[in-house]
Amino acid sequence: MPKSDWLKNAFLNHLYNGATLTLPATIYIALYTSAPTTAGGGTEVAGGAYARVAITRNTTNFPTTSNGTMANAVIANYAQATAAWGSIVAAASFDALTGGNMIKFGVMLTPRTIGVGDQFSFAPGAILDTET
Repeated sequence: MPKSDWLKNAFLNHLYNGATLTLPATIYIALYTSAPTTAGGGTEVAGGAYARVAITRNTTNFPTTSNGTMANAVIANYAQATAAWGSIVAAASFDALTGGNMIKFGVMLTPRTIGVGDQFSFAPGAILDTET
């Protein structure tokens, strides 16, 4: 998953300037119908009972890794759509339920269209991040 410009700059300022890099205890996973870039943007789903899913950052939800790859160990369920959300093409992690700073993002291997009554979820292992 590519790092956002915010995360790259915050990390470099932390590493070289001693600036504090505070990450939240909870990350929030947003869904997109138009993918963001490292600078942000994209089109996040809105309305129809949509809300970012909160996942607490810990070793139960994201088991420790030593090989540079991390994946979720829990299901991330979104609310049932009360209006069509469209074709979900990307997801991103944030430090807030609304607004906030985008941390990382990824494009879906297979987009999924969410209509009225559908429910989107990420199965364990579906939120996959590799650092190289």
